[in-house]
Amino acid sequence: MNDYNALYTLWREKATEPELAEALRRMENNEEEIKDSFWTDLAFGTGGLRGVLGAGTNRMNVYTVGKATQGLANYLNAHFHAPSVVIGYDSRLHSDDFARVAAEVLAANGVKVYLFPELMPTPIVAWAVRELRCSSGIIITASHNPSKYNGYKCYDHRGYQMTDAAAAETLEYINKCDVFNDVHRLDFEEGVSLGIIHILNDNFLNRFFALVRECTVDPEATKDSDLSVIYTPLNGTGNKPVRRILREIGLTDVTVVPSQENPDGHFPTCPYPNPEIREAFNEALKLSETKKADLLLATDPDCDRVGIAVLHEGAYQLPTGNEVGCLLTDYILSRRKALGTLPEKPMIVKSIVSSDLAAAIAESYGAEIVNVLTGFKYIGEKMVELEKAGEPERFLLGFEESYGDLSGMHAKDKDAVIASMVICEMAAYYKKQGKDLVEILNDIYARFGCWKNSLFNFYFEGADGMVKMADMMEKLRSTYPRELGGHAIVKVTDYKTRKEYDFASGTETPVTLPQSNVIVLLADNKDKIVVRPAGTEPKIKIYTMVQGKCMNCAGRQTEEYRKEMTRLLGIEE
Repeated sequence: MNDYNALYTLWREKATEPELAEALRRMENNEEEIKDSFWTDLAFGTGGLRGVLGAGTNRMNVYTVGKATQGLANYLNAHFHAPSVVIGYDSRLHSDDFARVAAEVLAANGVKVYLFPELMPTPIVAWAVRELRCSSGIIITASHNPSKYNGYKCYDHRGYQMTDAAAAETLEYINKCDVFNDVHRLDFEEGVSLGIIHILNDNFLNRFFALVRECTVDPEATKDSDLSVIYTPLNGTGNKPVRRILREIGLTDVTVVPSQENPDGHFPTCPYPNPEIREAFNEALKLSETKKADLLLATDPDCDRVGIAVLHEGAYQLPTGNEVGCLLTDYILSRRKALGTLPEKPMIVKSIVSSDLAAAIAESYGAEIVNVLTGFKYIGEKMVELEKAGEPERFLLGFEESYGDLSGMHAKDKDAVIASMVICEMAAYYKKQGKDLVEILNDIYARFGCWKNSLFNFYFEGADGMVKMADMMEKLRSTYPRELGGHAIVKVTDYKTRKEYDFASGTETPVTLPQSNVIVLLADNKDKIVVRPAGTEPKIKIYTMVQGKCMNCAGRQTEEYRKEMTRLLGIEE
């Protein structure tokens, strides 16, 4: 733990940026706020930085961004000849400021910078890393977090998030930097005039959209389609690119929610701009009262996640990320098979916390299902492996239950631009068959059985919260439960110890996936319960994956697992 009072005194002396200097003055004599702002440094990992905006070492501000970028520059200069970085930013508060600071620091360290002229979706930045053959990429975003957050996400030269080893080495360089004395900056305008900071032009994006259009499954599906869509970018980056791609595939009945159309980091009509939750659709649902649409579409502020609401029997239903992933799995495989475009040995890649219903669907078409750890970089790694093997065409879809989807090889991160396109294409295709996506989902359940996948989030803010979460995981790890919800636990996979414990045989076997603070419990009826701390937010996540004769049965069983897991972890509700 940092000496937070000493750091506070140092920052009062050294931090001259007006807004931060005023914030430091206001927190004087507030011991709790000083502690929370300075007790630790923002953690830099494979997801980069993410934290609350404000003054202090544990906050997102120009100084912590500058220090992280100086460490990144030192890392790149140690590993690359003439390194280069592409930088993008979203609509969040200070995102453009942080992007500018990052550009100035990189330029001062001799690193070529490519900067987008306006806010840009995360997946386009990920694509640009490879397109421009950059050494790294930076996107200033906190994804779907509330407005008080911002973040700094790093990519490696392969276009997916930094690996553990690269992030750890970059962190070593960051930790060697003094935030006030070792961070070098070149004036932005001077960097532009010298050509070391290059502002990308609009034509650069044409290549991205061409690659996305190539990923249409059935081009006839949207031809002469009367599919109607209400779309909200949730005041983020999706507005222009999502509308453009839907227009380019022939969908013209697209209405944008006016109150959430333009960029606004305060997110005034949606405090939690997360398409995983129903509240994100409130404004779209209000609009639908006067203009009914077949589909409501919402992308999060950095446009890497997408959620939908489907008009079914006069009311809107919101499929989960798992359900959308399974719908896409079935649609892509079935249509490609029917059109004769299904490759040999097709592959679907998903995270270990995503529905195993996708595996049943994939196997019915002879497709391989690959499970990876949570974090889209692991899906990106699998895609790069296919490229190296000369088999890129095998990859058809990657998805996570947290509403992240990717089809096609153009990017190596989840992409709500292409996901929006394929989802709308899928809805248009089925509408021509006289069906909506809820009916199709019910058809899938009729074929493969009912699968209920649920996620329960429990938040623990501040320094004490981090300690509590660590204690909970170690408590669970010290004594794995042998029974839950009336069912015996027959197997535990612990990705931190990298061991799988089979209680029936009494054996231990090694786990091949990388180390991660995740515990998976398998019941005798094949239900799964997964527990892990979130990588970018102060919360514990409990996932339940339940199969049942009906959804009500599965729901009751899910509630039993939830109750017992919260009791085991000591979570007060």
